[in-house]
This record gives sequence, C-alpha cells and structure tokens, in this order.
Amino acid sequence: MQKFGKSQSVKRVEDVRFLTGQGRYVDDIAPKGALHGFVLRSSYAHGKIAALDVEAARAAPGVALVLTAADIVAAGFELGMKGVLMDNRDGTKGAAPLRPVLATDTVRYVGEAVAFVVATTIAQAKDAAELVGLEIDDLPVKLGLEAGGQEIHAEAPGNIAYDYGLGEEAAVADALSKAAQIVTLTVPDNRIIVCSMEPRGSYAEIEDGRLHVCINGQGVWAAKSDLVHHMKVSKEDIRVTNPDVGGGFGMKGMMHPEAVMVAFATQILGVPVRWMSERTEAMLADNGGRDLSSTVTMGFDTAGKITAYKVENVSNMGAYNSGFAQAIQSLLFTKVMPGTYDIPCAWLHSVGFYTNTNPVDAYRGAGRPEAIYVLERAMDQAARELGIDPLELRRRNFIAPSNFPYTSATGVTYDVGEFGKVLSRAEEVSDIAGFAARRSASEARGLRRGLGLCYYIESILGDTSEVTTVVFDDDGRVQIHAGTQSNGQGHETVYAQFLSDQTGIPADQIRLIQGDSDIIPRGGGTGGSRSVTVQNAATLATVAVMVENFAGFLADREGVDPNDVSFDDERFRIAGSNLTPTMLEVAALARADGRADLKRFTKLNTLASMSFPNGAHFAEVEVDPATGKSLVVKYTVTDDFGNLINPMLAEGQVHGGVAQGIGQAMSEHVVYDEQGQLLTASFMDYALPRADEMPMIGFHTEPTPSLNNPMGMKGCGEAGTVGALAAVTNAMLDALAPLGVNEVTMPFTPHRVWEMINEGKRAAS
Repeated sequence: MQKFGKSQSVKRVEDVRFLTGQGRYVDDIAPKGALHGFVLRSSYAHGKIAALDVEAARAAPGVALVLTAADIVAAGFELGMKGVLMDNRDGTKGAAPLRPVLATDTVRYVGEAVAFVVATTIAQAKDAAELVGLEIDDLPVKLGLEAGGQEIHAEAPGNIAYDYGLGEEAAVADALSKAAQIVTLTVPDNRIIVCSMEPRGSYAEIEDGRLHVCINGQGVWAAKSDLVHHMKVSKEDIRVTNPDVGGGFGMKGMMHPEAVMVAFATQILGVPVRWMSERTEAMLADNGGRDLSSTVTMGFDTAGKITAYKVENVSNMGAYNSGFAQAIQSLLFTKVMPGTYDIPCAWLHSVGFYTNTNPVDAYRGAGRPEAIYVLERAMDQAARELGIDPLELRRRNFIAPSNFPYTSATGVTYDVGEFGKVLSRAEEVSDIAGFAARRSASEARGLRRGLGLCYYIESILGDTSEVTTVVFDDDGRVQIHAGTQSNGQGHETVYAQFLSDQTGIPADQIRLIQGDSDIIPRGGGTGGSRSVTVQNAATLATVAVMVENFAGFLADREGVDPNDVSFDDERFRIAGSNLTPTMLEVAALARADGRADLKRFTKLNTLASMSFPNGAHFAEVEVDPATGKSLVVKYTVTDDFGNLINPMLAEGQVHGGVAQGIGQAMSEHVVYDEQGQLLTASFMDYALPRADEMPMIGFHTEPTPSLNNPMGMKGCGEAGTVGALAAVTNAMLDALAPLGVNEVTMPFTPHRVWEMINEGKRAAS
C-alpha cells in the first residue's frame, strides 16, 4: 500500500460480520435478566396534566418501578435537558425553557414522555402503562412558523426560540437598492423523519459500583457529559459505551430522554434496565429534521455577477430546544450560505419558533443542505430570469482559484477550490451535450424530462481535535483506539487501512476499538463529516511518535546514532546495517526486552481548520404529465473530496447521502393534522424511497487537496445530501416549466406534481 493509500478501494471488512448476523447491537447485548422499560406517551399535542395516578400501575404484575417527573426530582436527579442557545440580534440569549426528561404539568407534543414503566417483561410494562390514570385538559395547538398563537412556554413570548442575524445588513440593503436586477424566491424545506435502520435503544447496569450506560449513539463523550449533568455525579462514576450502531444521521448525535430514564431507573433499582424503541414510537419521539422556509433576495449587476445576497428563514424547533437545534438554521446555515460564489456581502436573519410537534435537530448535513438548497434554487431561478445558461451563471460567479484562501461574506475561510474545473468535468461525465436527445426520447414516450444542477460546498463541522491510541498486543496484533463512532460508515476498514498504509502493519492484524469512555481518553464522536479526516490526522501524529520511539530503541540496541535510523512506511533502515525490521518486528523485539513503555502510543492532534468538500450534482427527472408520476432517471456526481483513502467507501457515502436527498425531494414528508396528531407515523404513511425509485448514481472525483490537514483530505459523509435537494428540484422545474409551472415545492409526490401541472394549465388559460 502506497503513501496515503493512493486511493485504493478496499472492501469493508465489517460487512461480513453484519451480513452474517454477528453484529453486536444494543438490543443484542443487553444483560440477561435486564428489566424492560416502556414509555407512556402523551396522545395530546398540547394540554395540562390534570391527573397522573400511577399507583395501579405500580401494583401490576412484574412492575418494579414507575417513574414520573416528580420521582426524578425527589430522587435528586436533574430533570432538565441541555441544549445550545444562540445569541439574539439584541445581544440576549435564545429562549431556554425547561425540556424535562418526563413531562411535568404540561404536555407539548404527541409522543412526549409522561411516565417510564419498568417491569420484568416488555408485555408487563405495556400492560401496566394501560393502568396509569392520565388525564389531560387539552389546550390550543400551535403549528405555524410565525409569531403568536397559543403560548407554549412562558419563557418564549410569541413562541420565538431565537432571533439571529449574521452578516452586513446595511451593506446588503444598499447593494440591493443599486442592483441592476433582483431575484426573489421563497423556498420551503419539508420536515422529515430520520428512519435509521436501527431505532434508538439503550441499557444501563451497575458495574463495580459505577453506572454503565450503553447507547446506540454517535459517540460516548457528549453522552457522558449529559449523563453526568442528569445524575449529578462525577464523570468517574459513569461509563458510557456505544456498540454497533445501525445508522445515526445526526439524530443519534444528541441525548434523547429515554437513555436518561434508563439510567435513572438502574440507579434507583440497582439492577439492569433496557429500552428499545419501536418504529412508530421512533416516528413520534425521535428528533425530526429540516422544517423551515426561506425567503431569498439576490442582487445582480448587468454582467450577471452577484452583488448582494439576503436570506430570511423561519424554522421549527418543535416543542423544545433539542441538543443543537437553535444553531442549525442560524449559525450552521451561515457556514456555507454564500456557497462557492464571490458574493461581496450577505445577510441572514433567522428566527426559530416553538410548535406543538416533537423537537427538530440535526439531520444529515445539519444546516448546510438547507443553505445550499436555498442558494442553488435561487441561482437556478436567477438563470431563468436573467436569460443566462445555469452553468454559465455559476461560472461567472465562482470564486477564482487565485483568490484562495478566501473568506466568505459570512466570515468562513475556505482554503482551496477549483470549482470551474470540477464543473467542467461534471458537465463532461454527465453528458450534458446529450441531454437534448434524451429529452426528445422522453417526449416521444409522452414524458417530460428535466435537467437540474446543484453546485454545493460543505463546511466540515465538529471538534478539530482527536486522539489516536495504538496498542501492540502480546499476540502480535495491534489495536487502534478512536474517539469517533461508526454508525455504518466503514471505520473498521478505513482506520485500519490508513494505519497499515503509514506503518506497513497488515490491515488484517489491526483491530479498531471505539465507543468506550473507559478506554478512549476523549473523543468528538461522529458527525459533521469530521471522522476520517480528524481521526486519521491524529493517527498520523501517533505514527510519528511510534517511529521516533522505535527508532530510538533500535539505535540503542544496535549502538548507533538515532539519526542513522529511518523508516519508509514499511521497514526501518539502519545506516551501515542490513537489518530492515518491520514495525511489528521492532515491537516484538521491544516486548522481548521488557520495554513496556513501547507497547502503547497516544497522541492528541488538533487541526488548524476543517476542510470544504464541494462538487456538482446533475439530476435528470422524467414526469408523466397525465398522472404526475415522476422518477429521477439519471444522477451524476462529481466531487472534490481532496485526496481519498478509499474511493469505494467515499462512493458509498455519496450514494447513501444522495438517496436521502432524493427521498426528501420526491416522497418523504411529515404531516400533522390541525390538532398536532402525526398522520405519517408508519411506513404505510411515510414514504421512504424504494429501490425501484432510485437511479444508478455515477460517481466521479476531481480533487484539489485541502491545505488544512496533512493528508489533503476533505470529508464526504454528508456531501451527497447537501447536493441532492437542489439538483432534483431544479430538474423538476426544468421538466415542468414548459407546462406553465413557475414554482415547485418538495416533495414531488404524484398528486402534488399533478396539481402543479394543472395549476400551470389554469394560469396559462
């Protein structure tokens, strides 16, 4: 294996274990005999709890505990959950109403947890929950994204969670007043349910007097911090682990109430307690994603250059602040708000509202897909209104390669970028020249075909620091300890592959250890496309420590100067000697000499800045105008991910991200009725994309190595979703515009498309 892998595609080693039923998921490994927890949830979207009588439930067969908010407070635990608060435009902090683990005197969404029943079996727990005397006096329900309506929290007048602004408001207003042409567009972004393959679950137990909580999450240290907060104990008293995790997508990156309930119950009872979500329960209670609407105003000069950019968005927090919710459509939105364009001034005004729905938080991309969707919809609209080819308009406004490093109008510094080169490659591999013929062929079959482009950029998020530990075992194998957490991305393969590349240690002799706060000294977890870049940078730093120490050991052993010992990524070389030991052989020599200090190596590494993957997505859709039935029939991605370690894994990440983007664009949509009842609470009602609705996805790369890490890498985990929304939507408008349709809104279900076509016909007549 050559330096940095030289983009070698290596199959995922963990898949054999997963596909043969050998995965160790949280519900597989819960302690035998653990009691089962069941959550009694509100069936009202908003109401006062008039009565909560749990005595009959406590006396039911098999019941060990029924936990209410009052019990949590009486036990001395912390009831309120943590959440990020944004700075308002007036300098105050965003609203911080109590988000209780269990409802106190008021329920605020259908599915909110009211009581936690623990029994010998799950059937007994469910039966006992039926005996709880819960009476709720309903209150008016607030669903809209506007100020006013029934007040949900006294701490949030007008139901405003935050009122955030960033950029140059006055400069933007002045530039827009002088613009030769102004383009304005309102862009809704529909709410989705995350639907990870494995629903959330957790168990807790007492180990040697300490609390051990196992969560199928995206890292252990943030969860441990939250549990320390709730349990009111020192961090030494709690161990948190993550086993195999079947999908996270941001939703498992923050604390939910149920893991805290499990910890409380175990601490009170002194015995193991487990909880596993059911699918409809997950749809009701998991944090949702997206759910915002943005109004865009973009100014242009006579040459088609952008002179100013303004976005005003309103977003749904749900009933409470979840972990990162206030930051997503505000601060995180601004990270890529100006995209790849040389925009002189920009302004974002973002307002979050509380509604009587379950909380909304991070979903694959967390703010960046939303921002790029808005921007690229506006660019497409501008191309139509200005009469400029969509590719040409983007080329006119790209940041020139000579202008890097480039600080955007929202204050983010991009290190490198060659956007024009990437777009040209994308145009070639997508066969844009052949689109007219494909459109004619579709029309011959009675179908309308549209082409859509999205040029995206993504800002990698999260902690810039990570620790890698490498341990040489006595049996000759090697452990690599990582502070991130695989949710299906292939970390077991790529981390071993990278360490093998740098050391010559065979990858099949390297074992990944992750997800254990007792073993991992610190860790930023997985999220924001940070994992491989930040973790491998730490691995590179740890390898340097290993080489230095092993070289010193060899120099002492052979009686030479340490400067005469070198390492070429496979073997050590000693000047004047024919000895060329591998790193494993040197480790064995050190072990034989009793050098315990050469068994374990750890290094904390911090990157100066994150990277900025970018690329072009071209989507083609076909629409049957008679029925509204639509399909994405061709999809091609050309990404700049910098240097790739494993192109196969990168392509898999892109495929998954595009699938989630197409799902939201074409069919996924959360629907509540006027009373706040969720109407899409099963897979009969919530339309995930099916295999026969997905196109083959062409994947190509045109790399410009990042300057912000020694490997020249750029993250790739969320890029597919960031680009997909606008590419599909722009393609849909391109298909429908000849039918008089001037505005399209996701999701493009057959009924909605049919309605848009008929509205266009009525408008034309």
